Parts: sequence; structure tokens; C-alpha cells
Amino acid sequence: MGVLRSSLILTAAAVMAAGSAALAAGATATTAAAGSRVVRPMAQRPPTRFLTEARDALVSYLRDNHPQVELVHPGQAHSRLAGTSVASSYNWSGYADSATTSGTFTRVSGQWITPNVTCSSEDTITSEWVGIDGWDSGTVEQDGTLGWCFESKPTYFTWYEMYPAGTVEVGSTLRPGDKITATVSRSGTAYKLGLTDWTHPADSFAKTATCALTTCLDTSAEWVAERPAFSIGIAPLADYASWKLFGGTETASGKAGTISSYPTNIRTNMVDATDSYQLSSASALTGGTSFTTTWRNSY
Repeated sequence: MGVLRSSLILTAAAVMAAGSAALAAGATATTAAAGSRVVRPMAQRPPTRFLTEARDALVSYLRDNHPQVELVHPGQAHSRLAGTSVASSYNWSGYADSATTSGTFTRVSGQWITPNVTCSSEDTITSEWVGIDGWDSGTVEQDGTLGWCFESKPTYFTWYEMYPAGTVEVGSTLRPGDKITATVSRSGTAYKLGLTDWTHPADSFAKTATCALTTCLDTSAEWVAERPAFSIGIAPLADYASWKLFGGTETASGKAGTISSYPTNIRTNMVDATDSYQLSSASALTGGTSFTTTWRNSY
């Protein structure tokens, strides 16, 4: 996750203007997202110097990020059986809608409450995002939130990425419990990557980028909790307890829909390197737009 290619241009407040309806939806879903578990933000925010050190370490850590899904049984998962199927992945947990035709997906969106990570002495990481591509293609156009246990302390960032270009960390005032709306949309070869932190607006951003249709194939849309990869492997998954995605929508072949409305959607559970146990499990869909992933283990 580094510095995005020079085609990225700041588009100011595009995301913030999009929001009254989404904010209302986010407020409605806050209770459901928290459920019986109370989000407990840190009593004291880490000092600026520490956050700077954590950000620098994170940039170095994720310099060789490999965000595409790493499936346990790729052939079976890519068969695209109609309806909801279940796949196992070493690095993803959540849902993907998958198509056989390039250029199918033009928009993906979702909302969530930033999860609280519990840190030990081990450096661990968790990333929650929405995106286009990555299920069976070589690019990913994505944005979201990240919880990073650095030197036993939790730090949080918002970010975007046009993989294989690196991740760009944006807001460092992100906190557990913040209400998030994230969207990636495409028109021709132009992409808009937008995230709104309704609780701490300084973490919000709106970016544009370009990618050739022959490179970014737009054959999948995703809503994912991930343990990112770094130069020597996949990072241990931070204990984020649970992450609830709600309002999951996509636009495919010009038609607006939900996660479940597309003919092929895949529920993905994250497993350990031996495929013996789950690290993060995804629930069934509720209302076609919502699901919860639950932390099970770090690696």
C-alpha cells in the first residue's frame, strides 16, 4: 500500500457533497453495527511524532503490497456458479461480485463503523475496503480504513490505492467508531476514489485516476476485510473483533444493484496457511446489502 502514480489529481470536496443521505443511513446503522459490543476508543490519541513514525513504517511495510485475492482453490472459486458460493482465501474475508465480461462494473459502495483493534506485542494489521477488480485480475481500484498495531499501540488511517501503484495513507485522525462511507466509481478510463469520515472529516478524501480499459478490466466488485501482504509474505491479522458492512451496492452493466442482486456473488472466509482454521469469517448477507466479518485468529 506508497505513492500513487502521477495521474492522481485531488478533486477537493466531491465526497463531502455526496453525503446527507449516506449520513442518515450511517446513523441508522450505527446501533446495528455496534450490536452488543461497545466500541471503546483509546483514552488518549498517540502523539503526532509517534503517528508519523507509524505512518513511515507502514509505507515501508506495505511497499510491496499484493492486494489481489489469494485463493485456496482458485479454479473452484473462479467457476462463477450462479448465486452465492463460498470460497477460502489466505488474505480476504467478505464478498465479491464476479463477471466474465470486461467493463462490467462501474461503481461499488459501502458503509461501516471503524472497528477497534486490540494490540499485543506483535505487529498486526487489518484493512477494510470497497473496490473494483482484484478477484481474477491484476489490478485493484480501492479505498478504505486501516488499523495497524505498531510497537504495541493501535494507529488508524484512511487510504486509497490503484494497485499495482502503492497505497496512499491519508487521514491519521481516524478513530474506532468513526462512521465511514467509501465509494469507487468509473466512467470510461476515469476512476473516482472517495471516502467520507463523517466523524472526523479531515480523514475524508476524493481522488481521481485513470487506467486503460485493457489494464483495469472491471470484472469484479468487492467489500472486504483484508490482512495485507508485505515484502516477505502476508501480515498477521490484527484483532478487530468484528466489522459490519452495510449499504453494500454496485452498478453492473449500467444497472444499479446490491451485493446479492448480481447473479454471481462469492462469500469469502480468510484461512491460515494450512487451510486448517479460519482467521476471519464472513456471515450470510442480510437484506442483500449487509454482512459481518468476525476475527478468529491472527495467522
